[in-house]
Amino acid sequence: MKRTLGGLLVFVTMITVLLGMLQVLNWIPAAVQEGAFRKYPSIDEVRAHLKIDPVYTPVYYPRSVQWPPALVAAQTSPYTAVLTEFMKSDDRNETVLIITQTARSHPPLALRIRLTEVRETVQYPFKGRVAVLEVGVCRKEEQCSRMTWDEGTFRLSLVMRSSPVELVRIAESMVAQQPGR
Repeated sequence: MKRTLGGLLVFVTMITVLLGMLQVLNWIPAAVQEGAFRKYPSIDEVRAHLKIDPVYTPVYYPRSVQWPPALVAAQTSPYTAVLTEFMKSDDRNETVLIITQTARSHPPLALRIRLTEVRETVQYPFKGRVAVLEVGVCRKEEQCSRMTWDEGTFRLSLVMRSSPVELVRIAESMVAQQPGR
């Protein structure tokens, strides 16, 4: 009985040491690559962890968009970027809205929603800014819209599987009216 108990104690000790080593190995890349692109549980975590301020988020979401975001990812190295993806409210497996915020001199991050054909591009003035609004199609001839503009030191880009009307409403809810406008 003593022999069995001793073997069990050695086994438990080895498992504990192994789990501790795995935790350390998991921690090392995050510590070495501080600011590298990774997922976060929420937008508040991005603000707290990476000290990115502001992180632009809409106040208005159409009923077709599910809150909270299904994916929040960010980085500060090699440049600042935040990516949020939202699912369709009636289909948790379909991304319907993507918002990217990148340092102004860098393009948006690679996205799951891509306009396969741009049918119209216009300069769209809103709230004292001028955005580029593109309307076209995504996969399966589905209507998609993209809106891009500069906000402070960031470039914001919204891509949505919908008409441009909803996308403009979302974009307008993300920014405040500039004074004197």
